[in-house]
Amino acid sequence: MTMAASPLRARYRMKGTATIEFAVMAPLILLVLAAVLDFSILLRTATCAANAARVGSEYGSRKSSAATDYSGMQTAAVNSAPGVAGLTASATRSCQCSGGGSVSCTGTCGAGSMQVYVQVTVQAPAHTIFDYSALSVPSGVTAQASMRVQ
Repeated sequence: MTMAASPLRARYRMKGTATIEFAVMAPLILLVLAAVLDFSILLRTATCAANAARVGSEYGSRKSSAATDYSGMQTAAVNSAPGVAGLTASATRSCQCSGGGSVSCTGTCGAGSMQVYVQVTVQAPAHTIFDYSALSVPSGVTAQASMRVQ
């Protein structure tokens, strides 16, 4: 009778060991999963912010009258990322002479033509599950896009 009970007892010990191993490893696995989820949320926010900046600058670069429509560029940027809460945009316009020298947009270039550029900067808060203040993880995402006006 001791012979038959011995393999059964060993089987129960192996099941108990597996349960203990799982109980020890489960918190670590959940911590890694939470970090992956936080990273994917940050990546999604950064991608949406970059796309929003691009959309805003495309709006401003399509014609010269749109280059001064700052609220239109900001609205286009914010509306392109409806799933990102707290997204803000700002737009600017700058001018350069064909040689690369910066000039006022109301001024003129001596030789060559003036090139007008629009730049849209988008900021979005990055909400994470855990607080990573010790790791210096940014609390927000910033993206910029600049395009030459057609």
